This record gives sequence, C-alpha cells and structure tokens, in this order.
Amino acid sequence: MAAMDLWERNKYLPAGILLLATVVFLKLVWGLAALRSRRRLPPAVKAFPLVGGLIRFMKGPIMMVREEYAKLGSVFTLNLLNRRITFFIGPEVSSHFFKAPESDLSQQEVYQFNVPTFGRGVVFDVDYCVRQEQFRFFTEALRVNKLRSYVDQMILEAEVSECMLLNAYLQVDHHQLVDCCFISIPLVLLDILNSNTINYILQDYFSKWGESGTVDLKYELEHLIILTASRCLLGREVRDKLFDDVSALFHDLDNGMRPISVIFPYLPIPAHRRRDRARLRIAEIFASIIKSRKCSGSSEDDMLQCFIDSKYKNGRSTTESEITGLLIAALFAGQHTSSITSTWTGAYLLKYNEYLSAAIDEQKKLMKKHGEVLDHDILSEMEVLYRCIKEALRLHPPLIILLRQSHSDFTVKTRDGAEYEIPKGHIVATSPAFANRLPYIYKDPDSYDPGRFAPGREEDKAAGPFSYISFGGGRHGCLGEPFAYLQIKAIWSHLLRNFEFELVSPFPEIDWNAMVVGVKGQVMVRYKRRKLLVE
Repeated sequence: MAAMDLWERNKYLPAGILLLATVVFLKLVWGLAALRSRRRLPPAVKAFPLVGGLIRFMKGPIMMVREEYAKLGSVFTLNLLNRRITFFIGPEVSSHFFKAPESDLSQQEVYQFNVPTFGRGVVFDVDYCVRQEQFRFFTEALRVNKLRSYVDQMILEAEVSECMLLNAYLQVDHHQLVDCCFISIPLVLLDILNSNTINYILQDYFSKWGESGTVDLKYELEHLIILTASRCLLGREVRDKLFDDVSALFHDLDNGMRPISVIFPYLPIPAHRRRDRARLRIAEIFASIIKSRKCSGSSEDDMLQCFIDSKYKNGRSTTESEITGLLIAALFAGQHTSSITSTWTGAYLLKYNEYLSAAIDEQKKLMKKHGEVLDHDILSEMEVLYRCIKEALRLHPPLIILLRQSHSDFTVKTRDGAEYEIPKGHIVATSPAFANRLPYIYKDPDSYDPGRFAPGREEDKAAGPFSYISFGGGRHGCLGEPFAYLQIKAIWSHLLRNFEFELVSPFPEIDWNAMVVGVKGQVMVRYKRRKLLVE
C-alpha cells in the first residue's frame, strides 16, 4: 500500500521534468533567436524580389555601387538571386577583406567563373593545397636560370619581350597574386640585362614604325605584349608556326569573359560559345605539342617545358590538360592589364600637356645625368612618370571588383561608428574603381592629377592603409606592384625619348562591357620620330 501511495505521489514527476526541460529549451532558443534578430546586419539594396538585384548588377556594377553608397553608406548588401553580396567601400571597412586568412575569406568559390577559360583541374578548380603546388610550378619556371634562357631568346628574336617583364618572384607564395593581373619586370632580370640590350630590344620593336604616321596606340601595346608573352611562354612551336592561330584563339577566350560570366559562366551566349570552341582548339594544339616533345625526347627552355617537367609532391606528373590550363592562366596573368595601363597613361599624357612636358623634362634630366642608359636604377628615379602611371591606375584599375567568400561571422565598423555583423556565407566585395575615387580621400577625385601623390600631398596615405587599392592589398596584394611600374616606365621612357605624339582621336571611353575593364575603341595617335635633345 505504501508503495502505491509513493507511486501516486510521483507519477507526474517525469512529465514535470520533461515540461520544465522543454520550457528551458524554448527560452534558450527564443533568446538566441532574439539575440540574432538584434544583430545589426548591413542595409540591403532595394530591388524587385528574385531578379531585381541581378538586373541592378547587370546594368553596371559601378553605377549600382555609386548609387547605393550615396543612399546606404559604406557597407550594404545586394541580394543577387540566391546569393548575398556585401560591399565594403572605403579603407575603414576594408581591413578584414584584405587581411583575413584564406580560412575566413576565400577566393576559390567566387572565382569559379574562370574555370571555363582556364580549364578543369587548375587554379580555382582545385583546393587550396593543390593550387599552392601549381603556383610552385610557376615559381620554379621563373627562377634565375630559366630567366637567363628567356633573355637569350629575347635577344635572339630582338623583340620587347614580355619575358623581360615577367613577374619573377623567387621564393614567394604566389597565391597572393590572384587579385592582380600584372606581369612585371623582375629586378633580377633587369640586373642580367645591360642598358644596351634593353635599348636595342625596345628600338627594334618600334622600328616598324616609319619616320611619321598614325597608329592605334591601344592596338600597338596590346599586340606588343601578347606577341612577346606568347613567344616566351607558349614555346617555339607556337611562335614558329602557330602564333596567328593561337593569338586569335586567345582573343576569343578573352572576349568570353563578360560581366554576365561572373553569375552565369556557362550561359549559352555567343561569346561563351566562341570561348568554349577556342578552349577546345587550344587544348588540341598543346596536346599535340606536348606529345611531340615527349615522343622525340626534345626539351626546350620555355615555360611550357617547365610545366611538362613539373611534378606534384606525391610524384605525379602534370597532365596535358593541366599544362594547357596553367599556360592559359600565365598568359592571362598580365597581358591585359599591362597594355591597358600603358594605354591609359599615354592617353592622359597626350591630353594634358603640362604632365607630358613634366615627364619629358624628367627624361632630359636623367639623360643629362646618365646619358642614354636605361636600366633598373634609372627607371627607379622616374618619380614624375611614376606618379603619372599611378594616377592613371587610380582612375582606371582594370579589376573593378574584388570578391571573397565568407566562412565565418565577423564585424565591421564604419568611419561614422556604425557596426555591422557580416554573416557566414555572404560573398564580400570591394570595388577599386569606386573606392579609388572617394572624395573624402582624393581632392577632385574624377580629375587626372598626378601631383596628388607628390611629397607634401600624398592623398593616398591620408586615410590610412587601403586608400589606394588598384593593386589590391594585404594578404592578396600584388607583390609585383613596384615591378609593374618599372615595366610601364620602360615602355614610355623609350617612346618619350624617341617620338613626338599627338592624340588625334577623341579621348577614349571606358569599356565597361569587358571583364577586365579597359579602353573602348581606338586610341589614334600621330607620331613623328625624333631624338630627345639634352641641353
């Protein structure tokens, strides 16, 4: 009887414990939900549901950024179909974007649109560890002994070799170069070359120009860079027999990268179809060359051979598909932006006589001091030309948007003191094309004024790091920034010393339809050959 009484008194105890546990659990869930709801997320761009964000983005990302920055401030989120892209505009909110490790903010997911061009199994189609090994192949291909052989080819062919301007970073982590498309002069290579060789190479390329005439400066610089890059990177077989074919195919690959490609890289539009056909044909060409070299046992001193001979840490050799993809990536790495920046620099110099005169006066002073010698040390003395190039890059960074994928929550604080939490899973972005023109950093930001970087002004340093991001910054900044300037200085030093120019076409417009934003249409200049006289 006592046992039954005890049971009667306690039979509701398990149910009570369960009820209590349920209440506690629900309160915890409710508290977490309330806490999450109190998180201050970035303001969202107003657009029609589902496709509104896509329409805004496709009309022009920079136009959208400009409009929303004025409305929402330096941090805002665009809902793009099933993705959320949060923009950071300005140095105050960009620190984490540039400094975060790959585990927090990664590039692989957001740069998948490169896969149809570069191919499967390379760069952004492989995980981080494999990508690091592939960048090691680039490093080994650009060591000093290889560069010496490239220089021999360059001298024999007597052309302005892009190999002379290769981004030869020895013993560095080349994953840091992804945000930057420049191929640049390696300091060690300039040490190898003497001034007479440099002058001879430059003179020979431009020797096809007559005493006077009219040329499309954009075409000349584009052709110069892709010609010489192809001849040194892609191998003897291409330069001897197949250059015209391969050059045309690379043109189709290039034009296959459109703004829509970022969202829909496989959309069946004509540009993508031409891209895919070109990619297949290039793969066939290089497969044939690779097989021929392996069967004959021949070996060449070029990057193609380096990739053929490369092995992963587990002993596996590179495949024909990987070799082709790595070569395409190598050529894409700098031929666009080098020619684009050289073209913009020239266009601005010819538009503004005061800056052209200052650059010519600087050449005269250096020629009076050093004669006609043109080497690394002398190029490094060209502060006026350096500022002219830097200002052209500020106004026209070829990469207008940089992207990362967020793998963890983090917080940003604006210059006004507002704090926003960025959730895991967001794509985060910044825009060099817009951030480089912020009026609270740069006076008259839309004006070409190289003097803004002169001692005493230095507007790019006034707001702290990441005020000037044409070369990216932080972990993924372009290590070749100083060398890229040397490349463009070398070209324009030769042109200023040997020609007079006049811009005869209207000042060029920006080609917003290209993936790497460059110069729209022709840049026609009238030239007259002359030697710069030193008083």
